[in-house]
Amino acid sequence: MSVFQTYLQLGFLHICTPRAADHLTFLLALCAPYVLADWRRVLALVTSFTIGHSLTLALATLGVVAFSPTIIEALIPITIMVTALLNMRGANRRELAPRTTRTPVKLLAAPNVLALAFGLIHGLGFSNYLQSLLGANSRPVLELLAFNVGVELGQVLVVLAILLLGLVLLRAMGVARRDWLLTTSGAALGIATVLLMQQLWP
Repeated sequence: MSVFQTYLQLGFLHICTPRAADHLTFLLALCAPYVLADWRRVLALVTSFTIGHSLTLALATLGVVAFSPTIIEALIPITIMVTALLNMRGANRRELAPRTTRTPVKLLAAPNVLALAFGLIHGLGFSNYLQSLLGANSRPVLELLAFNVGVELGQVLVVLAILLLGLVLLRAMGVARRDWLLTTSGAALGIATVLLMQQLWP
């Protein structure tokens, strides 16, 4: 297996395993307000998150920026908690009627800016793991690229799974959209609270 394939697989497995509970929970909270028909909106959000975490993943892995892993690992569950709380706050105002066409300007709304900012924090979390794999490799450009692509492939798979699960529950089982939003956001909030407590009181 080539170096690219190895780090591609490592990136994919890093996001698609229980060890990535924090990142998986964030994706759950990020996608909770949306259904499969909102794929353009979800694409805009995930793209914003990707830009953020790709930037800090590269900068931290290449040694351009330094950070405290302890602080980052505490900030990640906070990003989940904020996202979940915003979802729950907006549950009663969530528009359930058919959507009108959104312009590119509307797609660049506050949630996208928040996803970008939170992506910066999650990217530092990814870099902590990648740096532990690289060891003394000082210019890991190929490894960085492969790892990031692997993370993105895993992320796309997770987002698709969340949207498909929502589709089954909402349409096939008749679950109310508000109930889906509150349940998934509440679960994300609970998991994030546990993760934060584990970081603050190990």
